[in-house]
Amino acid sequence: MTDDDPGVDTWTKHATAFDRVRAIAQALDRPRTAGYIADDAAVSPTTANDHLTRLVEMNVVRTVESDGATAYAPDPLYVRFQTLRELLETHDHDELLDRKAELQDQLGAYEREYDVVSPTALRERAATTDSADETVALKEAASDWELTQYHVSVVDDAIEHYAEFDQLTDRAHA
Repeated sequence: MTDDDPGVDTWTKHATAFDRVRAIAQALDRPRTAGYIADDAAVSPTTANDHLTRLVEMNVVRTVESDGATAYAPDPLYVRFQTLRELLETHDHDELLDRKAELQDQLGAYEREYDVVSPTALRERAATTDSADETVALKEAASDWELTQYHVSVVDDAIEHYAEFDQLTDRAHA
């Protein structure tokens, strides 16, 4: 991101450098270097390094070695607990059960649509296609399927430990 990009001026005026670095780091889909994050967050590399060090200490992001350089990625445990907290703050027990049923329906739809039983099998099919478009479509569907499985696992955690977690939240469920 450069200072000439639309919105950068507004973003830098209304969000602290730390908040910008955190937002970029938490939104990463794969490990990235501090320089990449600095550029997207409109901060200096030194500022990005300082804030990333703090985010690592807070277990919000983690470091990974990538091509001999230190890269940063969202911490999967932090992301899971944030997702769990959001579910518990916005859903009561019955709504969580409804959400699980919706997600299970989506999983069944993947199996029926692609006539395979797992995202791994769908990726194997993607490796044997004759067209780039079909390969990309199957790969994306497999990723969506995996994400749905992940969401089911988080909803299962919320359901399994609902009473315990509910006591920790500030929201009173109807």
